[in-house]
Amino acid sequence: MQAFVALFAHLDHTTATRAKVEALAAYFAATAARSPADAAWALHCLLGKQRRRHITGRRLRQICLEGTGLPDWLFDDCHAQVGDSAETIALLWHQTAPEVAPPRTTRAAAPPASDPTALLPPMALPLAHWMEQLLPGLAGLEGEQQAAAVQALWQQLQPQELLVANKLLTGGFRVGVAQGLVIRALAQLSELEEPLLAHRLMGGFQPGAAAWTQLLAPAEAGGACSSRPYPFFLASPLEASTHSPLPGSPADWLVEWKWDGIRGQLIRRAGESFLWSRGDELINPVFPELIALADSLPDGTVLDGEVIVWPQEADRPAPFAQLQRRLGRKAPGRSILAECPAAFVAYDLLEQGGRDCRSEPLSLRRAALEALHRQVTAATPTPAAGLLRLSSLLPFDHWDALEPLRHHSGAAGAEGLMLKAIASPYLAGRRRGHWWKHKKEPLRLDAVMLYAQAGSGRRANLYTDYTFGLWERDPADSSGDAGQLVTFAKAYSGLDDAEISELDRWIRSHTLQRFGPVRAVAPDQVFELAFEGLQPSRRHRSGIAVRFPRIARWRRDKPAAEADSLAAARRLLEKQSDLGQSDQAQSDSC
Repeated sequence: MQAFVALFAHLDHTTATRAKVEALAAYFAATAARSPADAAWALHCLLGKQRRRHITGRRLRQICLEGTGLPDWLFDDCHAQVGDSAETIALLWHQTAPEVAPPRTTRAAAPPASDPTALLPPMALPLAHWMEQLLPGLAGLEGEQQAAAVQALWQQLQPQELLVANKLLTGGFRVGVAQGLVIRALAQLSELEEPLLAHRLMGGFQPGAAAWTQLLAPAEAGGACSSRPYPFFLASPLEASTHSPLPGSPADWLVEWKWDGIRGQLIRRAGESFLWSRGDELINPVFPELIALADSLPDGTVLDGEVIVWPQEADRPAPFAQLQRRLGRKAPGRSILAECPAAFVAYDLLEQGGRDCRSEPLSLRRAALEALHRQVTAATPTPAAGLLRLSSLLPFDHWDALEPLRHHSGAAGAEGLMLKAIASPYLAGRRRGHWWKHKKEPLRLDAVMLYAQAGSGRRANLYTDYTFGLWERDPADSSGDAGQLVTFAKAYSGLDDAEISELDRWIRSHTLQRFGPVRAVAPDQVFELAFEGLQPSRRHRSGIAVRFPRIARWRRDKPAAEADSLAAARRLLEKQSDLGQSDQAQSDSC
């Protein structure tokens, strides 16, 4: 455990990519030689997979307050400055806690005499022991017994050790390392290709010595699990001019709609079917009709595409809000299946007959996909009828046609265009130059900042989360009275560091009221908000839910009285309906 805490501290205090990779590779090499299980658990945590919440942050806060005698308000003020409960406890405990006599063990029950770890201090225990026994043991206790055991553990830890322990307890373990850096370190250690390692990590990684050995096994020895998806290939945003924005001629590119659903891979292997989301979640129970579709595919087939709500008789998909009604329901009922029928829009073939096709050019993969689509939809009746849709290729023979197509995407139920080089292989992650996404222009409104809240982590001391409002009535109304400002959207991205610092100073000097961590500010600052869409909503006071809002610019040139109104937002909503983007939206789906 000591080595893992030292690695955490090193990663948390360096911003150099090479230094992080070197530190990871050195840690994995040393740890795996001693304990492959420890290396596997460290990998599990560093990949962001440690989501199990043994004890809630609220409960740890309560245990800290009981042990230190601090008032609630003081802990809350400290938390507002630090931005992280685990770190707040780590900083406060050794400064304010009384001496706690450690019990004979911090585990749920006394260990057997034969246990070689029985008398070891916590930091001398292996990481695997922490993850498999010590932390679950604390979670299994209740009330005063749990509080006493947690406090006794804290008393034996230094602040940095206590910080890591609390992050593991709450399942909120995060450190400044992207998955790509971890995979790069593993590749350096094992001399395996990064795409192979990324593939082996897809579909979940269950930590243990055997899993570590299998992960780093030679390429020819590491057979893939039948359920495992491939790493997704991601497109880069295209912001070039419409005149020859890409190399080559239009004949070198395929153009499709950018569908507004959730990315997925549909897999049929070894007589079983699987549907994985891009977030590495197995979503079979959420879309049973798509699993029935996969059952009709030839064995050894993997499709890449979009999960979307698309009624069989409709000529375009339903809005994303309809898909939201399906998400999060592990067992959708008959009514929701009927009201929001799912389809899989396929646009790539990654595996055919058990053969990995990803290294082939897109032109060949597309031809094979079209042939497969004809094959599985030819027989009637078949589960594929209406459920498996082929992403259409759009007519495109000159660059000037690009913008008209993009502007038409809304009417087609899409959110823009995808441009893919016909010679491109299917790679892993975001690799510029092969696939591009050319999204339609976002909707925009000018709104007034009403509330601000501090961020978290490194931005805990800055106000970076903002709530914006629109005028209740159009200022252009004959009454001349715009009424009050009504909360409309929240946003926390779009400003650069200098603007965030400047706005933070303004917020502190123009606070009108405080509501816990939230400050109400003078309604003077106007910001242009950009967002992907609007939906009617009964949950929001404005009656409208905003999708993916972000700050486009700080409108220093505009007084608050000239900001937009709810009437302007409703006009945008009506315009969406006219284009067919919101005609099936449900007010309770947001």
